[in-house]
Parts: sequence; C-alpha cells; structure tokens
Amino acid sequence: LGMFSELKFPVPWGHVAAKAWGPLEGHPVLCLHGWLDNANTFDRLIPLLPRGCYYVAMDFSGHGLSSHRPAGCPYHFLDYVTDVRRVAEALQWRRFTLMGHSMGNFSLSYCFISPQFCFLYPEMVDKLILLESLGFLLAPEDTEAWLKSKRRVIDRLLSLEAKEQTPKARSPEAALQRLLEANSHLTAEGGAILLQRGATETPAG
Repeated sequence: LGMFSELKFPVPWGHVAAKAWGPLEGHPVLCLHGWLDNANTFDRLIPLLPRGCYYVAMDFSGHGLSSHRPAGCPYHFLDYVTDVRRVAEALQWRRFTLMGHSMGNFSLSYCFISPQFCFLYPEMVDKLILLESLGFLLAPEDTEAWLKSKRRVIDRLLSLEAKEQTPKARSPEAALQRLLEANSHLTAEGGAILLQRGATETPAG
C-alpha cells in the first residue's frame, strides 16, 4: 500500500484533490484529515492497514492540493460535510467506511465532520473510525430538527448544481411571464421594473 495515485473531483469553484491507495475493487474507505492538515496525514498509517481496502484520503477545500473557495466565502463546517458528500458522489460510493482525524472528527469551529456525515447519511456509512476524537454530541430534543434541516441544505445544493445549465433565453414578454408565475405577489409593472436590472439582453433573447 505504499504506492498511491492522485485524484481530482470537479466542484463549482475548482476541484477537490485526493490520494488513493489499494485495489479499486477493494472495500471503500474515505479518510478525512485533521485541523490545518491534508491528505498526507495518512501516508504512514495507510501502509499499516488491511490491504483489501481502497483508501481515498481527500484534501478538504482550501487544504492540500484542493482549490480554495472564492475570496470572501467563509469555510463553514457544513461546507466540509458537503465536500465529503461530493467526493462520495464522484466516486459513486453508495456505502463506505469513514475514517476521520481531528478536524475530520472534532474541533470547536468545525464540529465533528465525520460523525456529522454519519448522522446525516447513516445509510451511506457502514463503519466509522475516529482518531483522537470525542464523537458527535447532540441533545436528543434537537436531533430530528438538526438532521432534517442540515440534510435538506446539502441535498438541495447538490441537486441544484447537478441541474445547472446555461440560462434560457426568453423574449422580454416570456421573461416577465415567468417572473410573475414564480412571484404571485408581483404586479406586471413591478416585474417589469425588476427585469430592467435583473435580466441581461442577448441576441437570443
């Protein structure tokens, strides 16, 4: 398991980089690095682990060889959880083992990324391995609301990105009609005022 390959997964702001060890057909294990670290965290550990697995250690956005988010965009803990979901999707992994270290597990600002992923997507994780972590603690009365709201945010974001296409060109009349259909409180006059600044005219419409 000493040899590894470099991987890149496209994301809207660039790419998420990763390193992979082991046979492609092996049991999938996604490895999450710690606070201010990168995928090289696992260089000395992976060769000591079972050889029948396919290990992928990702660089979180802004770490290692992964693209930084655009200037002015904060790195919120849920963005890192979403990065994990993106990589799992790109690998077409329906179920895998998750191994997290430090930030991948616990930090005051990034809040248990690997346990949170397990909590949000339990159907995708068969085992959770925590290195230097306390686990993810949440008051029982908060659990259901937290789970629903956070999973909805991630799923909607990824769904919108998957559908993202070149904006449709419409006639001014059709654009106004579309705006009024989507905003029942708008008058035709108000919609026309908004479109003056909210739409761009092209040769196609």
